[in-house]
Amino acid sequence: MKSATSLLLGAALATAFFLLYTSLCRDLGAAAPRSGSPTRWEQETGSTAAAGVDRREVRGRLVEPKQQQGAAKGEEGSKHAAASSGDGDDGRGDGGATAEEKSQSKKQQQRIVMPATSSTQKYDVPHHPLTHHGQQQQQKSPPPPSQDLADLLRRAATADKTVLMTAINEAWAAPGSFLDLFLESFRHGEDTAELPRHLLIVAMDGKAFHRCTAVHSFCYWFRADDGMDFAAEQNYMKGDYLEMMWRRNRLQQTVLELGYSFLFTDVDILWFRAPFPRLPVGAQVVMSSDFFVGDADSPYNYPNGGLLYVRASPATVGFYRHWQASRARFPGHHEQYVFDKIVKEGYAGARVQFLDTAVFGGFCQHGNDLGRVATMHANCCVGLDNKLFDLKNVLQDWKTYRARAAAGNAQVFSWRVPGRCIH
Repeated sequence: MKSATSLLLGAALATAFFLLYTSLCRDLGAAAPRSGSPTRWEQETGSTAAAGVDRREVRGRLVEPKQQQGAAKGEEGSKHAAASSGDGDDGRGDGGATAEEKSQSKKQQQRIVMPATSSTQKYDVPHHPLTHHGQQQQQKSPPPPSQDLADLLRRAATADKTVLMTAINEAWAAPGSFLDLFLESFRHGEDTAELPRHLLIVAMDGKAFHRCTAVHSFCYWFRADDGMDFAAEQNYMKGDYLEMMWRRNRLQQTVLELGYSFLFTDVDILWFRAPFPRLPVGAQVVMSSDFFVGDADSPYNYPNGGLLYVRASPATVGFYRHWQASRARFPGHHEQYVFDKIVKEGYAGARVQFLDTAVFGGFCQHGNDLGRVATMHANCCVGLDNKLFDLKNVLQDWKTYRARAAAGNAQVFSWRVPGRCIH
């Protein structure tokens, strides 16, 4: 009896293990992908997955098996019902699929749209430089400086159409040389800080022009039509000096013809005070002096064209035309010499006056009252190194004077002399 009972119990246990084994094999077969079918497409974007969108509805109804690891007990029947409802699943709970369902699965595979790969994007997407914030930004080359003289004058001029002008070549524009010292003087003067806003710098050669554009806004390259080069130091009355000075004079005439008044200053002049309040009332043509005889209207002042104010008018344009035409009568002489001659001849087309050296002074003659001076010009001196050496001392003296004046003890302060040029 016991033997029969043991046999029956053993048979029942064997049957139970066989059924359990069969069920496990069926489940494992259903979970494994069939050959040729997609393996759980997961090309969803991060934003779609984060939003919890069902993968079956993304990128052409992507599909996913329904036998998920977290399926609850007793829900297998409902899962199979959902799978047979035509929603495009290719996984079957019973491990098989009908011919119609296999055909449907192939159609689903054809509707899948693959995203572009990174290698495709590398060639298809145009490259844009990135800023340090990581934002795309289109780089643009800065526009070339305007070489329309009328446009430069318009932008640089004051409200009454007046411009400050200077001229440089390579030798005068070198870093640490006259151009830098000239511009620095405006920063340390009284009521002069805004003057460079109205300054047009005329470059006589290419290197001077490129140096100008590095430090200033309004630069004009005065190109020589005949290819003449004014880059080197032009010693007084030697080399191309005469031609450079006469062409500069012709450019000043052009400025007048365009309707702009100008105050021309050599670049070896330091500026300490605003010039316009110190010009003669109603001035038409006013030139600085190497030596001033005490009368602004006297033709016997010694003219120096390094500082020259001209108010635009038909009369002053006529004066310049007469000045240019008179060059032929005095061959081999610079424009300053011819100016002196036509003034002494009594040209009546425009009133010509001269500046007092006590205010607009230079190395030839200057005032010692630093409470009055407006400029210091490195005239009566030969050699750029000598000029530069003394001008640096002059600017330092001016800074010392201003510091003492602020402290109330500058009454007896004067220039540092002698020097290489100042005696």
